[in-house]
Amino acid sequence: MPNEKNRNNGRRDDNQIDTRGESANNRVKFEIYGEEMIEKRVKLSGNSGRVYLPPNWVGHKVKIIRTD
Repeated sequence: MPNEKNRNNGRRDDNQIDTRGESANNRVKFEIYGEEMIEKRVKLSGNSGRVYLPPNWVGHKVKIIRTD
């Protein structure tokens, strides 16, 4: 009977987390190309958080990354 390691032929299980590339403090490096960047603090808004952005950003795609 093959051992558990060889049974999946080196493939990752769906529920297995790949931790390569993570540092000791569990932070991950992202490299993003874009047009502008704004750094703001998220404010409480009811049961959620909110960040206000400039009106000329309306309709554009943005990516939010939590840094702390």
